[in-house]
Amino acid sequence: MERIKNKFWGPTVRDRHLTFITTLGKWVLWGSIIGILVGTTSALLINLNDFLTDVREANHFSLFFLPLGGIVIGYIYMYYGKGSRKGNDLIIEHVHHGQGKIPLRMGPIVFVCTFITHLLGGSTGREGAAIQMGASISEGVNRFFNVAEIDRRILIISGISGGFGSAFGAPLAGTIFGMEAIVIGKTKYEAFIPCFVASFIGHFVATAWGIHHDEFIIQNIPDINTVNLMKVIILSIIFGFTSVLYSQLRHEIKRLSDKYLKNLMLRAFVGGIIIITLTYLIGSRDYLGRGLPMVERAFTGDVPPFAFLAKIIFTAITMGTGFRGGEVIPLFFIGSTLGNTLSPIMALPASFLAALGMIAILSGAANTPISAFIFSVEMFKGEGITFFFMACLISFIFSGHHGIYGAQKIYDPKSRMLNLVPGETINAIEDNKKVQP
Repeated sequence: MERIKNKFWGPTVRDRHLTFITTLGKWVLWGSIIGILVGTTSALLINLNDFLTDVREANHFSLFFLPLGGIVIGYIYMYYGKGSRKGNDLIIEHVHHGQGKIPLRMGPIVFVCTFITHLLGGSTGREGAAIQMGASISEGVNRFFNVAEIDRRILIISGISGGFGSAFGAPLAGTIFGMEAIVIGKTKYEAFIPCFVASFIGHFVATAWGIHHDEFIIQNIPDINTVNLMKVIILSIIFGFTSVLYSQLRHEIKRLSDKYLKNLMLRAFVGGIIIITLTYLIGSRDYLGRGLPMVERAFTGDVPPFAFLAKIIFTAITMGTGFRGGEVIPLFFIGSTLGNTLSPIMALPASFLAALGMIAILSGAANTPISAFIFSVEMFKGEGITFFFMACLISFIFSGHHGIYGAQKIYDPKSRMLNLVPGETINAIEDNKKVQP
């Protein structure tokens, strides 16, 4: 009789309960392992990154070795990368198609190349390295436990969450970021449990290793009224367009590098020369490395009016010519300094607009409005949530089909106003624009 029920009516209640318990148990176990390993590597990444930044700032001559460092990075990826040169886009493509395997060497390679970049003055952050290390660790868990195909992509997504949550001390945002950054218009909620576990455990493990994340304080929150709401709408549109400017410049530099500088060593060497030249033309080293001191200044005082534009150029060249790191902290720099610049024009507090710019540009550039909003809640203790919610959504809409992750697939266009075909990636849409008359 039991067999007849199974055949005609599907799994029994007992079978469903057993499947639920075993699947939940596996996800919690795998997410915990990923979180512990990712949190540890993120702690090492952050500590060494801070140390190397101090070394660079104490030894200004190190900048002159940036082109040589670029040669080393290019050599590593040319002869040992095995496809990992695509970085975050490789991870996103793997989640989309599930073909092949993520190279386990991706994590160690990006780890080393990020340190070279930061030590010698490249304008990058760290989340790219943390995400790639998380995906590499997840791939290792997949192989060790011989995880079934149905769960392999879920664990890769949880590695992304663990990397983001542990790198920024934002476990809630990290949980959603892994699920949201893969596809525009669709969030893979099936991955929620392992993403949640990996992000939170990764964060707690990094904290246990003594990591203290940067904190920025909003000194004044404006009142919610019609005038201020209209100002925030206008500002959010500006931040959205600024995220497009950075994304497009970064991708265009990479496209030109792919076309004219096919040798990765030569490409990064040229990029290093350009960064050195720009540094001495501007007469400031504020745009090298992560630039966190400038972000702090944006919250407490005045910054150069075009600091955001300089950081856009420095970071786009650094990333577009093959150096390694991340783009979230540079986006924070761009957003906070632009907000500070617009503060007297819009008659709103500088620290508030610095915070709003950080979050809005992250939302537009990464196409992750929910994660960005939750990040604002975690970073700024829930202050000004109405403004941040508006800014995230508006910047996301006005950034269109652009973004820093070219392999992001558009499951559903953000709006029918954009007149886009579902199912295409950002890269594919850009390529189609270039060939159309």
